[in-house]
Formats: sequence, structure tokens, C-alpha cells
Amino acid sequence: MSHLHQKIAKKYSDLGENPDTHLEGLLHSKPINYWDYIGVETLLSLQRPRTDFKDEAIFIMYHQMTELLLKMLFHEIKQLVEAESFSEEMWLDKINRMNRYASMLINSFDIMKDGMDYDDYNQFRKTLAPASGFQSVQFRYIEIYCTRLENLVNQKGKKQLPPTPSIEDYFENIYWKEAGINKKTGTKTLTMLQFEEKYLDTLIILAKKVQGKTLEEKFLVLKNPSEALQKKLLEFDILYNVKWPLVHLNTAEHYLDKKGENKAATGGSEWKKYLHPKFQQRKFFPSLWTEKDSLEEDNI
Repeated sequence: MSHLHQKIAKKYSDLGENPDTHLEGLLHSKPINYWDYIGVETLLSLQRPRTDFKDEAIFIMYHQMTELLLKMLFHEIKQLVEAESFSEEMWLDKINRMNRYASMLINSFDIMKDGMDYDDYNQFRKTLAPASGFQSVQFRYIEIYCTRLENLVNQKGKKQLPPTPSIEDYFENIYWKEAGINKKTGTKTLTMLQFEEKYLDTLIILAKKVQGKTLEEKFLVLKNPSEALQKKLLEFDILYNVKWPLVHLNTAEHYLDKKGENKAATGGSEWKKYLHPKFQQRKFFPSLWTEKDSLEEDNI
């Protein structure tokens, strides 16, 4: 028996399996191909427009691309959060990947801003209510894994917290909750009700799971982190929490307020206020923000 065969036999023996059964199975398995491995046919069948406007398909595909980029981001963040230890070299590798994905999110917004017909978009978007990008749960996963919940509560929300907030208290006052409140009635929008019904319990469980182990807290206990690592983490914070929301805001203004109409978002939020980093006040690594950085944020 060759050395390779011995390694294969050991692999399955260690699993309590019969190596011969698995080797015999290889005789009957089909060679893998690209379209099955990537799931191309399934992937290309996932666009289901609700209207006959051609650019609605672009709108759907763009958001599916965004969800895949968010999954790539979360994939890297989870590894850093869930690992017992990582060398600084590995931290830098993961953060560089995260910055690359965040930059792709920012640059890809040109598809939304300049890649769809203005009039067509403003017609087919009416069929999408109450669905909203606000309902992207991966966005919330990333926030929860990246930083302490107190960093996801803006100044207005912090005034409403009790002296020793629970995780549930933080979620009741988290920055994005205000975007789901109807200002006229004070009740939750259908967009928010749908989102909470599907995901709120899961998000609370997830927050309890990573409490004390978020990416921010893992960084804070690193011994003598290099200036390079601190710079890269701050870069991610600014890319994800300042530049990306601003690009989103600019795109919304292009379609919802280009002619001064101030159209409503499909989710019903006060989008001009909600999308702006000044309102969200989201910082994953606040200890890395200098007075200069904060001043620049105030002037955006």
C-alpha cells in the first residue's frame, strides 16, 4: 500500500469508517464540473422580477451580489471572533480581505446609481414595499460580531438606556430601531414588524453568544498591536460605517430626491436622516478614532 493510500485509510479509520467503502464509492462518482460546483444554473434562476421593467432584474442581481459580499465579510469576521488565537499576521490578512470587500461594496454602488433607468426604477420600486435593504440580516450579524452593542446605540438611544442595560435593553434602543418607527403614529412600520418577527430572537441569541468576544474586544486584549494593524482596523471602520452609508445616501438622493420630490423609501424610513453616519453614529473600534477622525466625521 502506498503512503497516500495509507493516509486515506487512516483518515476514514479515525472517523470509524471502512476505508474500502469510501474508496469503492470513488469508482462510481462522476467527475466534478464548473456549473455543478458553482451552482450556476441555480444561481442564474434566482432573479424573479415582479414587473416587466428590464432594470428590475439588475436591481435584484445587484442586491444578491451585495449579500454575497456581506457573506464574504462575515466569513472573515467569524474566523477572527471564534478562533482561540490568531497571530498578528493573520489578523492583518483577514482585515485586508475585509477592507477589500468593503471597498467592493462602495464601488459597486455605481451599478445602483448609474446602471438603471431613472423613470423605470421609480416605477418598479413601488411594487417592492414594504421590502427594504433595512431587512438585510447579514448587516446586523456583522455589527453584532464586530463590536459591543453599546457602540450600536446613538446618543439619542443612550439617553433612554437604564443604568445597567441588558442585551434586550440595547436592542430596544439600537440605532436602526428608529428607522422602523412611523413618526406620525409612533407605531412600528410593517418593514420593522416583519424583520423583528423573523430575526429579532436570533439576533439577541447571537449577541449573547459573542458577548465579551466581539472583534473589538478581541482587539482590545491584544498585546502591543502594531500601528499597521490599528490603521487597517480604523480603515475598515471608516469604509464600512462612513463611506458606504454615504454612497448609499447619495444613491438614494439620486432616485428619491433628484428633482426635489423627497419620495419615501420602500421601507418607510426617513432615509435622509437614517442613512447618514451622523445619525447612525456607528463605530466598531471607537478607541482607534482620534479627535481628528471625529472632526472629519462631523464634517461629512
